[in-house]
Amino acid sequence: MQFTRKFTALVFVVTAATISQVMASPTTLASLVTVDEFYDWLNTTDAKITFIGKPIDPNAPPSPDNVIVTYCSDRTQNVCGGPCTVYNGGAACLYAPDTNCLSATANVGFCDHTDCGGSCNQLASCGTRLDNGFCYTPGTNSIIVPPS
Repeated sequence: MQFTRKFTALVFVVTAATISQVMASPTTLASLVTVDEFYDWLNTTDAKITFIGKPIDPNAPPSPDNVIVTYCSDRTQNVCGGPCTVYNGGAACLYAPDTNCLSATANVGFCDHTDCGGSCNQLASCGTRLDNGFCYTPGTNSIIVPPS
């Protein structure tokens, strides 16, 4: 009887351990950055940046209605840089010709036509992740910023 209890307990432990290894753990969406991660990148990059949209004030709390999108034309290995544009604002279709990589604080879409049409993908399904939360997005000509 004692052997049966120990054997049953052992089977339970092994089964529980196996199930915990098989079950997927929740993760954040690929390539989305926090506002703090954006500021860290902004403070350390040597990219040539153009700001559009609402002013960005690192000393003020971020507006919950705004999405920050950074898109750049150059990729060198795993680094996104060169001329970059930073957008801070609400829902919009951003004209973004020659974009090769981008990051955002929300799940934006990126498209191969300049009018937010054509073939579009979501940042959350990024195929090639780069450093600092960027995604490699060659052929991007416009970006769909969703309402936050």
